[in-house]
Amino acid sequence: MLFDLRGGRRGSVVKVVYAVLAVLMGASLFLTVGPFSISEIFNSGGGDVNLAEPYEEQAERIEARLEKTPEDPQLLLSLTRAQINAGNAEAQREPNGEVILTTESVQAYQEADQSWSNYLKATDEPNAALAALVAPMMVQLAETSASYPQADQRIEAATEAQQIVAKGRPSVNSLTTLAFYTYFTGDFAAADKARAEAKKLAKTKSEREQIDQTLDEYEKNASKYVAAKKQAEKAEKAAGGKAPENLENPLNPGLGTGGLGE
Repeated sequence: MLFDLRGGRRGSVVKVVYAVLAVLMGASLFLTVGPFSISEIFNSGGGDVNLAEPYEEQAERIEARLEKTPEDPQLLLSLTRAQINAGNAEAQREPNGEVILTTESVQAYQEADQSWSNYLKATDEPNAALAALVAPMMVQLAETSASYPQADQRIEAATEAQQIVAKGRPSVNSLTTLAFYTYFTGDFAAADKARAEAKKLAKTKSEREQIDQTLDEYEKNASKYVAAKKQAEKAEKAAGGKAPENLENPLNPGLGTGGLGE
């Protein structure tokens, strides 16, 4: 079953454009998060094999152990990772490279979101590798948002996770991705700062130009998102605090050059 953002009103599904994932996970902006390939992040789905089952079983075992020590940071780390892996395994990859989140994917990601929150409360030194998995997951969850406040909350969470990555693994990749997310929080000054730090670490002029070219496009899309959000907030205020019934996905067009939510 595909995840339907608007309850079947237009039969739309939440789609993540692969071209944007290439910025987050591939090409020259690939953010290293461990010894695995993109093919291991998202699976094509189909067939009778439940690719998520091993991760779901792992999560169940960890949850049983957490009943005795609910604030164990290592267990919470492992649980978050297992739930993210389960969500990735449930996602479907189309022949054209698009990734479609299923209801099972979204549910697993939401569980991982809660586990990540519990983990942050239990540790003073968040793991950068785990944060590198959480950040793009939160962006995908933001894609499923039905309201600006919900989308903003998830974008903020993605940005905070990416800050952990950039602090623990400062690089062109991590800082460029941080700038990308931060633009969509509306804090353009902070995003520009992350962009400048990324360019300082770039080794060539062409690499610096590529950073600017990529982030200029994201900054433009972020400006449109912020403007649309302000317009929606104004309309909601005029309607006595009631959100319009015909509200579209607030990230459509979304975080990427073609819109993550297209």
